[in-house]
Amino acid sequence: MSRRVAITGIGAVSALGLGIPVHLAALREGRGGIGPLTLVPPEQVKTRVVGEVPGYAAEAHFNPRQISTIDRSGQFALLAAAEAMDAAAGATEGVSPQKAGVIFGAAVGCQTLEEGYVRILRDGARPLPFTVPRVMPSSAASQISMAYHITGPSFSTASACSSASHAIGLAFQMIRGGMLDMAVTGGCEAPLTLGMVKSWEALRVLAADTCRPFSKDRSGLVLGEGAAVLVLEEMERARARGATILGEVLGFGMTADGADLTAPDASSTARAISAALDDAGLDAGAVDYVAAHGTGTVLNDKTETTSLRTVLGERLAKVPVSSLKSMTGHCFGASGALGVTAALLGMRNGFLPPTLNFREPDPECDVDCVPNAPRAASAEIALVNAFAFGGLNAVLAIRAA
Repeated sequence: MSRRVAITGIGAVSALGLGIPVHLAALREGRGGIGPLTLVPPEQVKTRVVGEVPGYAAEAHFNPRQISTIDRSGQFALLAAAEAMDAAAGATEGVSPQKAGVIFGAAVGCQTLEEGYVRILRDGARPLPFTVPRVMPSSAASQISMAYHITGPSFSTASACSSASHAIGLAFQMIRGGMLDMAVTGGCEAPLTLGMVKSWEALRVLAADTCRPFSKDRSGLVLGEGAAVLVLEEMERARARGATILGEVLGFGMTADGADLTAPDASSTARAISAALDDAGLDAGAVDYVAAHGTGTVLNDKTETTSLRTVLGERLAKVPVSSLKSMTGHCFGASGALGVTAALLGMRNGFLPPTLNFREPDPECDVDCVPNAPRAASAEIALVNAFAFGGLNAVLAIRAA
């Protein structure tokens, strides 16, 4: 069995704001969300800029009971899921209980862990009662399944920065193969705590000023937080019920470098890109746009360029390649889903999202990165790259409707 898989709902939370309308406006205007770090006492860290969700207050969206049981990352996931499910109204109606699932990227409850350590080690207090269910990596998947009474296969995928892309890819395969008729999928992350910021500082990969993917003077990544959720459905069922088709997942490729913990392998990432194209039945000539992993680190951007050149060859010069992380920061487990969402929004509305903060071409990153401003374009098919620490790679091929 091989069935087509439609995207019928999307929702997003990031440094660009809450909701798809806000994201679309920011992408269309080329307005980034990277700004001052306010969630951590500035005197305790070197980091000054991050991608915080602006003005977020849990109390505005959740009651006290919910706040006590859901980490900040899970809250973002539920907000994005609510928007996606509203857009895909009726997605679960008439679906067999075993044919609806939640396949979601894992996220550790960083806020909850930090609060727990402070209570125990500094204040000598007992941990909060719901610490364990708040920090478990499958928390967001569980919260979404409970919110929408989804009782079929539901679980989390854990592959660091590729978690959301692996989740979307597996949900796609499960619908294409007939195991599911619909799925809620995506990823979330909320790593802006003192412990996590200082831990990233110890890796010495953070930018001092901002994220400049593919720019010769790039100096590292910027930490971000957020979530993005997609509702996927079997195409014919979605059409039959009159759903709005936003796009289609065409193919999915994944590889492992099997080499280094932090340094990416261009041959392995190239294999993941090729695998996604092969799975979709596409050749390099079909690609209109690449939503890059594009972290802004010296090694990652160079490696990604090499892998794209390996697969696309001379056509790379004609394919725009931009990085959302220049606008939102690196949202880790949410980044793949945010990349799919931004690519869909751009393609459906006749433009390509930009790579902000670009200042100087790098001969080793000779891609058209859509520098500094969105570009009017008629694009239909995109690749969305996600390359994680530990060499875990996931690439999605999507079509905009």
